[in-house]
Amino acid sequence: MNDLLLRALNNEPVERPPAWFFRQAGRYLPEYHVTRAEAGSFLNLCRNPELAAEVTLQPLRRFPFDASIVFNDILVPPAAMGLDLDFIPGRGPVFADPVRHAADLKRLHVPSIEREMPHALDTIRLLVEQLDVPLFGFAGAPFTLAAYMVEGSGSRHFEHAKALMWRDPKTFQRLLDMNAEIVGDYLQAQAEAGAAAVCLFDTWAGELSLEDWRRVALPAARKALSKVSGVPRIYFTKNASPFLHHLHEVGADAFGLDWRVDLKRARQVLGADVPIMGNLDPIALFAPRETIHAKVRAILEDAGPTGHVFNLGHGVIPTTPHEGVDATLEALHAWSWSARAS
Repeated sequence: MNDLLLRALNNEPVERPPAWFFRQAGRYLPEYHVTRAEAGSFLNLCRNPELAAEVTLQPLRRFPFDASIVFNDILVPPAAMGLDLDFIPGRGPVFADPVRHAADLKRLHVPSIEREMPHALDTIRLLVEQLDVPLFGFAGAPFTLAAYMVEGSGSRHFEHAKALMWRDPKTFQRLLDMNAEIVGDYLQAQAEAGAAAVCLFDTWAGELSLEDWRRVALPAARKALSKVSGVPRIYFTKNASPFLHHLHEVGADAFGLDWRVDLKRARQVLGADVPIMGNLDPIALFAPRETIHAKVRAILEDAGPTGHVFNLGHGVIPTTPHEGVDATLEALHAWSWSARAS
C-alpha cells in the first residue's frame, strides 16, 4: 500500500507530497463516457457499485495518483431524504421540488444509510480489495446540501437559500440539523466500509460572509464531523481566506484550500502542525508544461515539507488536457525534500 497520503495527514516526513485531484475520475477521461453510457444516466452510475468502482479506478490506470476517491455525488443524501433529483444536460443537478417553506420539511425523512443509500458503501467495499492507494470517502456539508435543496439547483447567487436562511432561520436550522445527522452518519459508514479518510465538501459556504459562515455553516459542519471517528477528516470550502482564523472550530483534522488562499498565510494562521490540502488552480492544467512545473514547485515551497497533500483548488473540469495532469504529476514526482535539504 502506498501510504504517502496517510503519512502526510499525520504530519510524518515524506519524500514528496502525495497527490490526488478533486474529480480525478470523470468527464475528462474518454473511458468514463463509455461507462456512463453503459449506466444509462449519471444517477444510475452512482447507484451501480460495479460501474462506480470501475470509474473510480480509471484515472489510476492512466496517472500515478497517490490516493483515490470513491465515485459518487454529494446530492445522494437529499435524494434519499425524499427530494426528486435529476441531472439535466447543460444544467446539472436539479431538484424538481425544492425546500422553500417550513411545511416542505414534512416531505423529508432521515434515511437509513445501509437500506436507502448503500451504493457508495458497496462501491468502497469493492474498491478496497483492488486498490494499492488509500481511498477517500466524502459527503456534501450540511450548508452546501441545504443551498442546493432550497435553491433547487446550482446558482450564481443562491438567492432562495440565503433568503430562507435570513427570513426563517428556524426552518433553515432544522434543515441543517437534519443534514448534519445524515451526513455525519454517512461519512462514518464510509469509514467503516473501508475508506481511509473522509472529505466534507462545503463548496458553497464560501458564498457566505464570515459572520453567516460562523453562525450557520460552521456549527453544522462541526456537528457532522463530530460523528466521525477512526479516520482523518478533511473540511473543504472554496474562498476560505476570510475563514482561516476560525477553521479550527470546524473540528476537522485537515483542511482543503482553493487556489485563492495563500498557503504561507494559511500555515501561519492555522499552525504548522495542521495538515493542509491543495491548491493548484484547475485551469493551470491548460498551461504550458514549464508553467505548470513552476506553479507546482511554488506551491510545494509555500506548503513546506510536512503535512501537505497536493491537490487542485477545486475539481478537474471536463475539457482538461491529459498533458496538464501528466505535467503536474511529473513535477511532483521529480520533487525531493531530502535532496533540497542537502
